[in-house]
Amino acid sequence: FARNARLAIFVTKSIAKGGNISSIVPFVSHVDHTEHDVDVIVTEQGYADLRGLAPRERVELIIENCAHPMYRDQLRAYYEEAKTRGGQTPHILEKAFSWHTNYAKNGTMLEAVVETV
Repeated sequence: FARNARLAIFVTKSIAKGGNISSIVPFVSHVDHTEHDVDVIVTEQGYADLRGLAPRERVELIIENCAHPMYRDQLRAYYEEAKTRGGQTPHILEKAFSWHTNYAKNGTMLEAVVETV
């Protein structure tokens, strides 16, 4: 569907479960549509037109325009640290997946309650 669309627009809430889950995360465990299939992301916070942008440009636009304000600092901090590792699409997998682990353990993706083992 999205691959053949003239303009692929994905719409989601920026948060779920009363703010305990961010829909905008560094990395997901399952992908139905790759970043190559997404032209525009829309949340109640705003929209990000991603057409023609490099992955690093996309990140900044999505964080600023689509992420919920209570997750923006956490997303920015992750991205800034990931950029130090380089690459076109920088990631720190153990930190990216910690968002999901933190939700499973503590009921929220917010970093303030991340447990260390």
